[in-house]
Amino acid sequence: MNSSLSPSARVRDCLATVERRWRGSRAQRAWQLWLDELRQCLPSGLRHRLGAPPQAQRHRWPFDAATLEAQPGARQVLLLPATLVMTHRLQLPAAAGRDLTAVVGYELDKYTPYPRDHLHYVVRQDGRSGGWLQITLVAIARERLQGILADCAVRGLTPECVDVCAQDGTPLGVDLLPASARPLNPHPGTGWRRVLVAACGVLLITLMAAWVNDRQQRLAAMRDTVHAQKAQVAEVQQLRQQLANTQGAADYLSRRKRAQTTLAALLSELTACLPDDTWLDQLEVDAADVSLSGQSARASALIGRAKACRSLENPQFQGVIQPDADTGKDRFALRARLHQEAADAPHADTP
Repeated sequence: MNSSLSPSARVRDCLATVERRWRGSRAQRAWQLWLDELRQCLPSGLRHRLGAPPQAQRHRWPFDAATLEAQPGARQVLLLPATLVMTHRLQLPAAAGRDLTAVVGYELDKYTPYPRDHLHYVVRQDGRSGGWLQITLVAIARERLQGILADCAVRGLTPECVDVCAQDGTPLGVDLLPASARPLNPHPGTGWRRVLVAACGVLLITLMAAWVNDRQQRLAAMRDTVHAQKAQVAEVQQLRQQLANTQGAADYLSRRKRAQTTLAALLSELTACLPDDTWLDQLEVDAADVSLSGQSARASALIGRAKACRSLENPQFQGVIQPDADTGKDRFALRARLHQEAADAPHADTP
């Protein structure tokens, strides 16, 4: 592409290149088939409003009549004879496929006797073989093409495509019409097609937004589930701690209970420790102390006998020893601490 062209001319050339590559390509045919299938899915009334694709009305040059009658809504195509254009079959490396028009334009003087500025040309890719591209070059003198278009204007014809008729009478499928001479919106259905394209774009964006929204909702649901599971785990841990505390307290009470001397063992020890001339009037046992009161022939010796009792600790008299005139014995009151054993220690009544 010539660097001396203005930005608007460069844009027109790029658009023209894109249109030439698009016209007749596989992508265009697939797009047209998809549009036809989509059109068949529409109601008949809406399908009628959208209208069918415009039919092509071909005019061969030179014209036979002074005036031409154009069919309303038809796509006007001008067919030039093969003798007015220069057609060449070329073979170029595959790397040239990035910009065939520019690559061929640099070497246009090799294939035509005219300078590049005096020609209007189009390039069509016919196929690929290995690392080579099969190219068709169609060129025509600018002055001759302008004269033909001026003759069309005089006869009331505005071509939308300038094609070339081959030797067998079939069109080559190229377009020699300059970008500056192309109508802006030649077909009424073009606007509808643009609306369909825009609708497809909007639907695609909507689909992507819906997919993103669905992913966000799933992520939020997963986060809520994780938070709920964390709360359940914290509750389970709290219950486990409470259970451990309760079990510890129960174990402590069980150990304290096992550490205390049983009442049967205490009575057995008191029977063995106290002399036969001593009997008890009252015996009180609480959690840690034992209180004894009764009569004995030798009450003063009871402290020594109580110290020999393994279940009693630190025995002491409470009050004074008083003689009983009826029995002739001494009345006493004794208090001692109850011996605390280890939880696994054997009791006195354990065989």
